[in-house]
Amino acid sequence: MNTSIQSLIDCGTKLYLDSVDPDLVKQNIEWGAVGATSNPVIISGLLASGRYDDQLRTLAQSESDDAAIAWQLTDQVVSDAQQAFYPVWQKSGGNAGWVSFELDPLIEDPDRNLPHAERVKLYVSLGQQWSAGHANRMIKVPATPAGIEALEHLAAAGVTLNVTLIFTMDQYVAARDSVWRGASRLSSLSKFKSVYSIFVSRVDQFTKSQLPTLSAAAQGQLGIVNAKRIWQANQAFWKAKQTPLEQEIIFASTGTKDPSDPAWKYVAALAGSDIQTNPPETNDAVAKSGQAFTRQVDQMPSTAVLEELDRLVDDKALYTTLMREGIEKFATPQKKLLATIAQRRAAVHV
Repeated sequence: MNTSIQSLIDCGTKLYLDSVDPDLVKQNIEWGAVGATSNPVIISGLLASGRYDDQLRTLAQSESDDAAIAWQLTDQVVSDAQQAFYPVWQKSGGNAGWVSFELDPLIEDPDRNLPHAERVKLYVSLGQQWSAGHANRMIKVPATPAGIEALEHLAAAGVTLNVTLIFTMDQYVAARDSVWRGASRLSSLSKFKSVYSIFVSRVDQFTKSQLPTLSAAAQGQLGIVNAKRIWQANQAFWKAKQTPLEQEIIFASTGTKDPSDPAWKYVAALAGSDIQTNPPETNDAVAKSGQAFTRQVDQMPSTAVLEELDRLVDDKALYTTLMREGIEKFATPQKKLLATIAQRRAAVHV
């Protein structure tokens, strides 16, 4: 047991790992992690290491398409992580033990520029395809216009959802309402589960770049304030619905990007409720921190800081900038993953 991580868990946080690396999954489960998430960056790194060359050879014997191989390998790696967390899922009755599987980021690729209706259709079909037969797999859908429209259809089909790339309250509300409309069409809510991934550090990168004149007290606080306000809204909404399982916020993008910040800045500020999906290096830093974490998720900065942020931050500009960057950060790693498949196939001569 690690005392710092245990204090984080004891105060109410569900610790998730932002990786499906088998070695890291094992380590983080020993620390008390109860779930994980995947993305193309993680899968690409695992494949580039050569650790999955044997599986690549086997798949390449029956499949020549790099994209198909990439998705089959992703499915396998995520499934392995699911198996590791399955006992947690069983013990919690479905409130934890989930592993998230990200749908094709190239659906939103600006270079492809797919029509809106086609994007929606792809999210729905792929979401159903990659969730089928999996007890503890969440399907990650971005809170883009097409993604939000697809959520109702997916929830109505019984797909467990992790809505990702959320930066603003408006996005969260639109996504949550779409999910709830779909869930309301289910014959039973007994297995209904949804989570909403609020990106934190990227918001503070926006203010640092776009609002350098913020006071020292306010700079670096918007990501935390924004996440806490959305958490409050989520608490109120689902309390009224009284669903059997918890519908939770995931505090994501919790790795610090400012060298002057302690690595556990966001971990500490958002401790006490719901889920933190932390990068491996963040969980490692928390484990080594010697800190005792206490509930802070319902504590806000001073009124003066809140008023300054509300007065100076342009939510529309924040959404436009971060969503554009977010889509790029999703699409580029997927392209890199496909290139990695081609490179590894050449290396192992298949």
